[in-house]
Amino acid sequence: MQKARLTLKDGSSYEGISFGASRSMAGEVVFATGMVGYPEALTDPSFAGQILVLTYPLVGNYGVPDEKFWESEKIQVAGLVVSNYIDTPSHWQSKMTLAKWFQSENLPLLEIKDTRGLTQKLRSQGVMLGKIETGKKINFEDPNKRNLVAEVSRREVTQAGAGKTTVILVDCGAKRNIERRLEERGLRVVTVPWDTDLEKLDFSYKAVVISNGPGDPKMARRTVANVKKIMGKVPILGICLGNQILALAAGGSTYKLKFGHRSQNQPVVLSGSKKCYLTTQNHGFAVGKIPRSFREWFRNANDGTNEGVIHERLPIMSVQFHPESSPGPLDTDWIFDYFLKRAKIQKK
Repeated sequence: MQKARLTLKDGSSYEGISFGASRSMAGEVVFATGMVGYPEALTDPSFAGQILVLTYPLVGNYGVPDEKFWESEKIQVAGLVVSNYIDTPSHWQSKMTLAKWFQSENLPLLEIKDTRGLTQKLRSQGVMLGKIETGKKINFEDPNKRNLVAEVSRREVTQAGAGKTTVILVDCGAKRNIERRLEERGLRVVTVPWDTDLEKLDFSYKAVVISNGPGDPKMARRTVANVKKIMGKVPILGICLGNQILALAAGGSTYKLKFGHRSQNQPVVLSGSKKCYLTTQNHGFAVGKIPRSFREWFRNANDGTNEGVIHERLPIMSVQFHPESSPGPLDTDWIFDYFLKRAKIQKK
């Protein structure tokens, strides 16, 4: 253990104790309000470039499970800030402590006492740039000025499942559970890099799913352009960042939220109904202008922001939340079935 410090761009500073690697890291400081699910959240590529503050006071108490339960192959956050780190985990699936995990991946894990005050600042002033310094001084860095999607996307085409019907998953930083949920429905899932020209693939497919991912959707220009090419030619489902990419490809707009939605308890209302679902979310940008020929599908019950769009006639739709959950509730798993039904794709 050693002393370390979190410094925000506004000049405020928080001293704490480092349990992770002795490495200084900069990024965008954001917060998440989930009570559990930190292994899945930490391995979510949507957190790339961000220093994550967890509001739940006890973190590390159930350790780190086997890699097969992660949402990607590594920790994706630039650093982690907690209020009370627990180094004595108790869970039958635990393989190592959270501190050992961060040390092995050379990333900082900082314990400070006033995460409540820090989160209140981020809520009132908005998320801001910050840096964790464990000795070495570094500069602030804005990850949203980089094409984070290109950084986290896989480089090669892969496939999963032995189904007869092929669905394309565009990897903009895809969580593994998206592929799992599609595969469990008897589909052959071919996952392609973020910049793949879908019209030039040398095999046929029945639908396209655009995954979640990090950063500003406008940085993923090639993905937007490629989705625009297939618009109206094939059924499309967008998830999280995929919601924003679909909207941009169809002529809509996006904007940056003040402090984003990052939790497993975001209430979402199905437009035109009184149905409200609990959802898992992790995003800092949202859809502004809804494209022509689309309508609002869902809206956030807390702040009224867009949570999904759906085409008036064609099987093209998207959601801002994560229907595959992991971590989080299963309330909206039906989205996959609804999409497949509209796309006239039979499940196993």
